[in-house]
Amino acid sequence: MAKKSRAARKKETATRAKAVTRSVKASEDTKAAAEEEKAAKAKAEAKAEAEAKAEAEAEAKKKAEAEAKAKAEAEAKAEAEAKKKAEAEAKAKAEAEAKKKAEAEAKAKAEAEKKAKAEAEAKAEAEAKKKAEAEAKAKAEAEAKKKAEAEAKAKAEAEAKKKAEAEAKKKAEAEKKAKAAAKKKAEAEKKAKAAEAAAKKKEEEDRIFMERLGRHHDELRWLYMELYGNDDMFAELCGQMKRYYDERNEKLKKLDAKREAEGEWYRKRDMLGMMMYIDNFAGNIKGVQEKLPYIEKCNVNYIHLMPFLDSPKGRSDGGYAVADFRKVKPELGTMDDLAELAEKCHDKGISLCMDFVMNHTSEDHEWARRARQGDGEYMSRYFFYADPSIPQEYEKTVPQVFPTTAPGNFTYLPELGHYVMTTFYPYQWDLNYRNPRVFNEMMYNFLYLANQGMDIIRIDAVPYIWKELGTNCRNLPQVHTIVRMMRMIGEIVCPGIVLLGEVVMEPDKVAPYFGTVEKPECHMLYNVTTMATTWHTVATRDIRLLRKQMDIVCSLPREYTFLNYLRCHDDIGWGLDYDTLKTWGMEEVPHKKYLNDYFQGKTEGSVSRGELYNEDPVTGDARFCATTASMCGIESAGFEQNAEKMDWAITKDVMLHAYMLTQSGIPMLYSGDEVGQVNDYTYKDDPEKAPDSRYIHRGKFNWDLVENIKDKSSVQGRIFNALGKLEKIRRSEPVFNADAEVWTKDYSDQSILWIVRRAGGEELHAVFNFSDYPKTVWMPEKAEYTNLLSGGTDEIVTVDMPGWGFFW
Repeated sequence: MAKKSRAARKKETATRAKAVTRSVKASEDTKAAAEEEKAAKAKAEAKAEAEAKAEAEAEAKKKAEAEAKAKAEAEAKAEAEAKKKAEAEAKAKAEAEAKKKAEAEAKAKAEAEKKAKAEAEAKAEAEAKKKAEAEAKAKAEAEAKKKAEAEAKAKAEAEAKKKAEAEAKKKAEAEKKAKAAAKKKAEAEKKAKAAEAAAKKKEEEDRIFMERLGRHHDELRWLYMELYGNDDMFAELCGQMKRYYDERNEKLKKLDAKREAEGEWYRKRDMLGMMMYIDNFAGNIKGVQEKLPYIEKCNVNYIHLMPFLDSPKGRSDGGYAVADFRKVKPELGTMDDLAELAEKCHDKGISLCMDFVMNHTSEDHEWARRARQGDGEYMSRYFFYADPSIPQEYEKTVPQVFPTTAPGNFTYLPELGHYVMTTFYPYQWDLNYRNPRVFNEMMYNFLYLANQGMDIIRIDAVPYIWKELGTNCRNLPQVHTIVRMMRMIGEIVCPGIVLLGEVVMEPDKVAPYFGTVEKPECHMLYNVTTMATTWHTVATRDIRLLRKQMDIVCSLPREYTFLNYLRCHDDIGWGLDYDTLKTWGMEEVPHKKYLNDYFQGKTEGSVSRGELYNEDPVTGDARFCATTASMCGIESAGFEQNAEKMDWAITKDVMLHAYMLTQSGIPMLYSGDEVGQVNDYTYKDDPEKAPDSRYIHRGKFNWDLVENIKDKSSVQGRIFNALGKLEKIRRSEPVFNADAEVWTKDYSDQSILWIVRRAGGEELHAVFNFSDYPKTVWMPEKAEYTNLLSGGTDEIVTVDMPGWGFFW
């Protein structure tokens, strides 16, 4: 780019300066023009403002003149109006004064008139008052006169009424007195009649007692004196017998008379028993009363209540260690509850049975407590020995009842320095029946319990009652003397009572406890051997021993009555006829082991379940515990859920019950058997029960099973309904009468048991298959038979039976 010269630059600067000057001048010219225009505008506005002001002033002047004129006119008008108003006010004032004067004159006149009127009214009122007072006085005098007359009349009437009332009262009192005299006379006559009736009744009752006593007195005294030789104690016994007879209530005395007239009332073919633990079955005695409808539904008319008398917890042996013979265990109820239950049972035709533990008491019994304190009177009621040599002598000949759980027959009391006889458990002290006080007091307990309404008294452990050094202390002659005396005492005081003896002995030792027909002892005995032999037959499928046992029973006098059962509260002791079994190659020890193994389910073909009781570890001997249902296989079939095995088990269960119902005597169910209740192993959870396996079949009654009987296809429904059918047949057919002829029939098959019953010209053929296999049985002759199970009648030659089947 080319560089400019200084002159050029100077010229250029001048030119720019001129241009700026022109611009400034133009700007100033414009500003001056604007200011001139503004000044002209301001001048115009000032002119307009002056013109407007002049116009406004002119209007204001005009307005002021108008206002001045209006003001003058208004003032003139106001002045005229004020003058007019003043004139009007003056006129009004004059008129008001005139009116006021007139009113004052009128008021004065009115007041004068009012005063005159008031004076006239006062005068009239005074006259009226005087007149009214006169009239009131006259009226009052009249009323007073009338009142006086009324009072005089009322007085006269009151006196008359009083006189009449007095006469009426006198008459009523006379009538009342006469009526009271008549009532008193009637009551006296009624009382005299009642006294006469009571005296006659007492005389009759005394006659009955003396007649009964007379029938037995000589024999009773003979036996008593033979044992005790104490006339005073015998006299006391007779006096107490009379006392308990007098205390026996009217209903029980009537029942006694009825049963005496009937004779052997307990042997009717409709008798069916059921034994139960009160707490397991219904909680308490009142609970049993509530369950009577169910018991009736079971066709049961004889209830055996297992031990319920007071006994110490944990040392009761299932209630057989009695601490008080006159007190019920508090948790079960009271004696009043028991008496009420007995009365309700009698109303329904049901008999009650209870256990009477004669052999021993609990160590908590009052006698035992006093004996433990060293009181000789009470020590003599037991067997106490300071010298150990005597107990040692006893031990040489007396067997042990519980060799493992309670070995020995004596217990040493260190605080007393003596040995006491305890045949069963250490807390059960044997009573000394050599002491007449023991016999008498126990008979009083027996009669007290009978008076609570008991019908059947089960005498516990009968063979053990009398002790004799040098013997086995079992089945001694004196036991029979005691039982015979007890039988006679019952027939004198309470002849409606039945004695049931618990004799768990060999067959030849059981029958003697019936006594003789002329001098009976027990009315009934447990058919223990037949029960054990029945289960032996189940295990061996061989009826020979069972048939022999039945033949022994059938050969006894028909008056002898056995209680037949399959299971009970106790264990099964295998007290079989081993002499006979030995001839068939069965030795006692190995056979007992076989039976225990079989029923525990340890042998081939066994469906039974159960546990051993009181096993001897040395000899291997043991007893067995289980329910009927578990021994028949219902438990194992249920566990396996095997329907075919369950059918077999139910068939076996029903067949065995049918066999029990066929036997002569009274059938007894064990509560729960009617619904097939199985073993209860929960007893192992109770420390007190766990050592005693008998509680496996002493479980609580399962009422849920009862609900199942409505379903006839259920296990419970099948068993319950089958047993019910058999029971009804038994009570309706004369061939089941107690006096029927009964025998067994020989048959070639050793698993077939054939029983014949004959009564009223008819024969019952009851045949039982004790094997797993079906059998065909030939009848004795071709004839027309009635099948009691189906009701059909037909000509029969043979009968087919399934395994464990039967027919009637």
